[in-house]
Amino acid sequence: MHVLLYALAGGAAFRTPGDLLRGLSLDEATSAVPGLPYTLGALLAHLQVTQRTSLDLATGRADRWPDGLDVWPGAPTSGADLTALLGDIQAGLAEAQALAADPSSRARDVLTDLAAHSAYHWGQVALIRRLHGTLPEPEGA
Repeated sequence: MHVLLYALAGGAAFRTPGDLLRGLSLDEATSAVPGLPYTLGALLAHLQVTQRTSLDLATGRADRWPDGLDVWPGAPTSGADLTALLGDIQAGLAEAQALAADPSSRARDVLTDLAAHSAYHWGQVALIRRLHGTLPEPEGA
C-alpha cells in the first residue's frame, strides 16, 4: 500500500476512520464540547460534503468546485441521518481508495488534497471523542 492510500484510509501513522467512528451514537454526535464551534456530527457532515465533492472532481463527474456549496451543513438530527452520513463517508473512503490505487494525474492531485484535509479533521474527530471520553481503543490493541 502506498502513502496516498494510507493517508486516505488510515493505517501506519493514522487511526482508521472506522476505528475512530466505532460505537458513535447520535447523542455523542450532537453533544457540544465547551469552546468548540461545532459538534462531532457537524464535523462529520463537513468531512462528507468535502469528500463527496472532491471525489466528483477526481473522477470527472464535476469539472470545478460548485459555487455556493455549503461545506458546513448541519449535523445529523436522527439516528437514520447519522447512519446515512456514516455510510456515505465509508462509501466515499472506498471510492477514494479505489481511485488512489491507479490515479490519473488529476485524481492524484485532488486525492492528495483530500487526504491532507481529511487527516486534519480525522484528528479533530479523535480529539473530540477523547474529550467526550469515548475514543475507542484501536482494533487489535
